[in-house]
Amino acid sequence: METSKLIRINESITLYHGSKSGINGNITPTSREHCDFGKGFYMGTEKSQPLTLICNYPNASLYTLNLDLTGLDILDLNLDLDWALFVAFNRGKMDLIKGSSLYNRYADLGGNYDIIKGYIANDRMFIVLDRFFSGIITDIALIHSLSALKLGEQYVALTKKACDKIEIINSQVLTDGERENLKQESEINRSKGVSLAEEICRKYRREGRFFDEILNIDRKSVV
Repeated sequence: METSKLIRINESITLYHGSKSGINGNITPTSREHCDFGKGFYMGTEKSQPLTLICNYPNASLYTLNLDLTGLDILDLNLDLDWALFVAFNRGKMDLIKGSSLYNRYADLGGNYDIIKGYIANDRMFIVLDRFFSGIITDIALIHSLSALKLGEQYVALTKKACDKIEIINSQVLTDGERENLKQESEINRSKGVSLAEEICRKYRREGRFFDEILNIDRKSVV
């Protein structure tokens, strides 16, 4: 599963960040504990990506950013099982095998990088991933669903060096109407994810490995 690589890019890119209550002070590599790629400052390549994550908060703001990638060490993750297992690690789904070689592989994967670049587990993908982690669909079903969904990319600044290269271009406080529309959009996307997971589960129910089999533990410990 050696599908990730170190890259260096001498260019700037426009990205988007959603904040529940606005950015105060300097940008720092902090977030809640269990995010896709660990603690950091998360930015999406598409404006719509962060919006459904913040639509339930009355003071939610959308930021347009410029990220200068020059001189930064970037881990580029492909969209495959390796990506899904790294997300599983960062969401605490591998804690039952802490200390194992598989656990340590993903514990070490994000180290020594300024930026992690990879695909985002959006509203539709969240449902499919959850069913994989819960042992409802196999890795083969998951991989086929990854191919079927058009996932956007996200950049996560892990270090102060990376955060110092982020410039806020514009900020926008969401109106009540915008937030309500985004709530409806989020529910629609999640419903699509459920439909996709059910269809793929039926088609590939006898192929591949379940999450507990990959971790080599009793399934009852995972659910």
